[in-house]
Amino acid sequence: MPDQHRLEEQFLSQEAERRISEKLDEAEKIEIDVQTDLLKIVQGQADSVSVTGQGLVIQEDIRVQEIKLQTESININPLSAIFGQIELNEPVNAIARIILTEVDMNRTLASDFVRSQMQSFDLDVDGKIVSFEAEKIEIFLPGDGKIECRGRVLLKENGNTRPFGYTAIARPRTHSQPAMLESFNCTEGGGISIELVTALMHKAKELMNIPYFKWEDMVFHIKDIKVETGSLVLLVETQMTQIPSSETLSSP
Repeated sequence: MPDQHRLEEQFLSQEAERRISEKLDEAEKIEIDVQTDLLKIVQGQADSVSVTGQGLVIQEDIRVQEIKLQTESININPLSAIFGQIELNEPVNAIARIILTEVDMNRTLASDFVRSQMQSFDLDVDGKIVSFEAEKIEIFLPGDGKIECRGRVLLKENGNTRPFGYTAIARPRTHSQPAMLESFNCTEGGGISIELVTALMHKAKELMNIPYFKWEDMVFHIKDIKVETGSLVLLVETQMTQIPSSETLSSP
């Protein structure tokens, strides 16, 4: 006779895979493994949930090459679990390993979704406000732990607006070293003042030291970044108030 506990796990896992796969634009591979049994389901508990995915595409232009996520023990809604949907009764901690390729990152940066989220920001430069409006950003991963960024912004200062192009090479913050800027060069727009460069560096430091990021029902804390040739590997700790649902994955 088959192991009834394993049948329950298979049902929950396969149903969760089906629900999420239906809302992804594309998925080369997705596997969800729910560790639980009938008694724990009735009590609203599960030992853990693991998610493995490859080639996941959300909203057409947002693609993740690979993700592996593992939760700790969780408290779930037993009625929803019986129908194959995992709803959390309490927040749960998880750790994820995410691989992003250079090609996918640039496709995402050029997508309508990301462009709609790009906002201008202001800097106080010696008592004067200078505004930046991002127009284009490209990321290159040449290896040796380096990230190269090439971009173009509209620079608004002293009542004038002009394009400003730049290239920057940096090493991201890791568990063992702070973020390092190796070079910054102006490629369009005639350069900028030392005072503005200083203000930009302070802004960049502020952004790189943000302790966490929030998206929908999840809070992300990047523990480590490994830069490889053509890809970026992130080790991320998350706290979720809900497992990503089909509605979350398909929301604009």
